[in-house]
Amino acid sequence: MNLATCYFVLLFSLAWAKDDSLKKKDIRDYNDRDLEKLLEQWDEDEEPLPNDELPEWDPKKTKPGLDLSDMSKFKEPEDFLKASKKGQSVMMFVRVSGEPTRPEAEEISSIWQTGLWNNHVSVDRFMVEDDRAIFLFKDGSLAWEALDYLLNEERVTDVQLEQKTYHGYHTEEGKKEKAEKEAKIKKDKKKSKKKVKKEPKKKKDEL
Repeated sequence: MNLATCYFVLLFSLAWAKDDSLKKKDIRDYNDRDLEKLLEQWDEDEEPLPNDELPEWDPKKTKPGLDLSDMSKFKEPEDFLKASKKGQSVMMFVRVSGEPTRPEAEEISSIWQTGLWNNHVSVDRFMVEDDRAIFLFKDGSLAWEALDYLLNEERVTDVQLEQKTYHGYHTEEGKKEKAEKEAKIKKDKKKSKKKVKKEPKKKKDEL
């Protein structure tokens, strides 16, 4: 939107403003609070969006309750956290390896943010230290998808999410954590296969 268009929109908004003090004031003397009041009045006349069309992060959107009727679907503690954080803001702290300068860490974390956006994971990013960034998810359930992506990135030292620290898979600690995770997945698969094999035997006994 160019300057002329912005000026036209502002004039049009003023024509419909309910506050007489805004109409009498010169546009060039408007401060941030005046613009906020004008926007609030504009929004009052807008027809509200139905609940299913509101974005997940919008505080006006009613959130579905967490279904606890079938706890078996929460195989890991992370599965429960992911479901419980849907539609809520969640912060994640990500550290860049290699003692980078702040501009270098800014550039690297920006590449990660772009990668997440390309994978349909909406996230905001802020630098808090020279080698550390906050990733803010408006829909917290997406944080665990981002976690899997980030841990595989070569320059990730560690990720802190919900008071738990995960080490990047290119670090020594991360390699151990990844091996433990993969071993547990294999073990769980074997257990599920054994359960499937036992079910037909039960049916024969019943006959």
